[in-house]
Amino acid sequence: MPLYEMAARFPMGRTGVSKHLAILKTAGLVADRKVGRESRYHLNAAGLRDVQEWVSFYERFWTKRIDRLKDMLEEENN
Repeated sequence: MPLYEMAARFPMGRTGVSKHLAILKTAGLVADRKVGRESRYHLNAAGLRDVQEWVSFYERFWTKRIDRLKDMLEEENN
């Protein structure tokens, strides 16, 4: 998707969107290619898999802890 199309979807100008894209590109989450005079951007979702796996581990970790806390509190109230 070209920059001007993305910028139209956000409450900021092209410069702001461009700065965000530069950060995402540095992180390897976005790639671009030149088509004529414009750059077209696309998502590199492979980089998000590592993040998803990391978040998933902690989601399970905290869900178990919160469930235990809930059980303890319910026992005390009975």
